[in-house]
Amino acid sequence: MIPVAVGVDFGTTNSVVAVADRSGQVIVRRFPTAAGDVEAYRSALLFFREGRPPNASLAHISGPDALLRALDIDADHRFLQSLKTHLSSAAFQDTYLLGRRFRLEELIGVFLADVLPAGAGDLRLVCGRPVVFAGERANEGVALERLSAAFRTAGVASVDFAYEPLGAAYWYARAIRREETALVADFGGGTSDFSVMRFEPSDARVRAEALSHAGVGVAGDTFDFRIVDNLVSPRLGKGARYRSFGKLLPLPAHYHAAFAQWHRLSLLKDPRTLGELRRLAKQAERPGEIEDLIHLIELDLGYELYLAVSKAKTQLSTAERTSFRFRAGDLDIGADVTRADFESWIAADIARIAGAIDIAIERAGVTVEAVDSVFMTGGTSYVPAVRRLFEQRFGSGRLRYGDAFHSVASGLAVIAADSVR
Repeated sequence: MIPVAVGVDFGTTNSVVAVADRSGQVIVRRFPTAAGDVEAYRSALLFFREGRPPNASLAHISGPDALLRALDIDADHRFLQSLKTHLSSAAFQDTYLLGRRFRLEELIGVFLADVLPAGAGDLRLVCGRPVVFAGERANEGVALERLSAAFRTAGVASVDFAYEPLGAAYWYARAIRREETALVADFGGGTSDFSVMRFEPSDARVRAEALSHAGVGVAGDTFDFRIVDNLVSPRLGKGARYRSFGKLLPLPAHYHAAFAQWHRLSLLKDPRTLGELRRLAKQAERPGEIEDLIHLIELDLGYELYLAVSKAKTQLSTAERTSFRFRAGDLDIGADVTRADFESWIAADIARIAGAIDIAIERAGVTVEAVDSVFMTGGTSYVPAVRRLFEQRFGSGRLRYGDAFHSVASGLAVIAADSVR
């Protein structure tokens, strides 16, 4: 195989890279890790000091191996994940890691340099982008500018962007044998994106026309947030009060908002934030809970929290009830949780996903009945409440399920290869 094109699905949780030749043959890159080769490479970075002072240098590990190293809580390190969620936020400019300042695009560039194939800068490269970037005040221009800068940092001077569901659509189109109007649903870690596509098979290849796109900043990380916010944060000072000038005031909500989004936990690990929390703990009604929160931040235990949350969420996809357990030092949080509990926590999020589907259908100028098939990809497509939403709208007979991780990157590689044929 002689690659001419690269498709990059830079994800909130995992990233996948595929290469294609002129014929459209696609191979998904495999990455060696301590636990064996993987194709879905964790979007994670861990920085640590290498060597001894005063000549110690800053080094890094990415992917699954970064997660393994992060479990070594005695090491002096900073663990980062879900960098994609910050792309569209003009408020997030940089962070200090072990004494060195990094801009967001530099951090993403470090990660991309680890996952891109050798010589990627000489190939046609298409990177996926969500229809709607995550964040309350998402700035699309800022996000795309940063992504372009990140690729330049990784040695790629020119990159094109395509909607992530468009990549999934092109991969799904390989199996099309008749004219179809399809709704493509791509569920990532940070966003859920939808495209309505019209496919027309021909002798050479399937012609694809995008009729509409829509998206919403709700996906797997949002569902994780609901579990943490309901089961963990109340044991770590959420809802507590502290005394100030003789008055009892509620603890500022932004600490637990950041904590419940586990990938942001490491960003709280700075002297100013920790100092503020220590001062609040001295005046709090329940100081031990605030001290436990400080402990978790200092030990960078976001990944351990993610494991507990992910385990519970996965079990609730196949069982009506499970036990949630999170242990960290002297803290031991356990609770029984039912699927009904979980679905009540995410009900508003499911409604927002439904609203984005409605927008995609409306913009396409078609009816629900005119949609021949629904192609779903991404881990969140396995959540029963999400599947039920689509079954109720379209019927189970029209639903198609793609590879949870590979469809987008493979389709993006096809798009890139088509442009150089």
